[in-house]
Amino acid sequence: MSQPSQLDQSVGPKSKPATMAGKYRQNTFFAFFRRLFKRPLPRIAFFLLVFIILAVLFGPFITRYDAITPDFAAARQPPSIDHLLGTDDIGRDILARILVGGRVSLAAAVVPLTIAISIGIPLGLIAGLMKGWVDDVIMRVLDALLSFPRIILIIAIAGVLGPNLINALVAIGIVQIAPLARLTRGLTLSTSEEEYVTVARALGASDFRIMLFHILPNILAPLIVTISLNVGGIILAEATLSFLGLGIQPPNPSWGSMVAVGNRYIQTYPWISLVPGTAIFLTVISVNLLGDGLRDAMDPYLKSRA
Repeated sequence: MSQPSQLDQSVGPKSKPATMAGKYRQNTFFAFFRRLFKRPLPRIAFFLLVFIILAVLFGPFITRYDAITPDFAAARQPPSIDHLLGTDDIGRDILARILVGGRVSLAAAVVPLTIAISIGIPLGLIAGLMKGWVDDVIMRVLDALLSFPRIILIIAIAGVLGPNLINALVAIGIVQIAPLARLTRGLTLSTSEEEYVTVARALGASDFRIMLFHILPNILAPLIVTISLNVGGIILAEATLSFLGLGIQPPNPSWGSMVAVGNRYIQTYPWISLVPGTAIFLTVISVNLLGDGLRDAMDPYLKSRA
């Protein structure tokens, strides 16, 4: 009987643990999505959000009308076969403007979240781990930001920077820093008392290494949930700024600016504002319901019962 080769002997025992680890990761992945979509509302929200994103991305292939060029002969037409969602006050197809403006409204979440995550999370980690005067300075600045009503502060910053989309998104991102930093600080304070952090510090690990490899991975779950729940608020904030004329400037569309245009005709031509208002509502409620399902899926207590 032939003996197994040296290569087979070396590969065989080592490949089994790797295979088991791969299966464990795969099972954990599928278990997470089973928990996420266990209830019907997160499932509905997920598919609705995917539908909205796909419709916005492939909008130019869905409608033949231009979203910017006016057609005064077709002004304020109700929904029909030619214009499925009607036309606005100067004859532009509302469906085309919804699809183009949706790109602005959905992309509006990217810039503020990038600003909030890149500044707020590091500030919270530093304040929670360093403590002392560093914590005091950071928290007093954050308290100053939190002392103003959020939407008033966003409007003030956007007004100072100037009325355009980028400045509006920067203003939203600046206001999002303080809540995220405070949450990160609180999670860091509780996590820094754990034994594995004490052991890492006793072994000579630097504060940077402790923050990056020991604290941050263990507080990611609540941070991800909070960030996902903030997306809806960011979309609403951008719509509010566009409604007030501080966001994207005409003739480029966004859902908020479309609501502002239709506000003048709400009693006579209600579809002009109701259609973009419905788009905002469906997007925000989908994001919030999906974030709520994400919170349940990442809850340790629910994991143990799954």
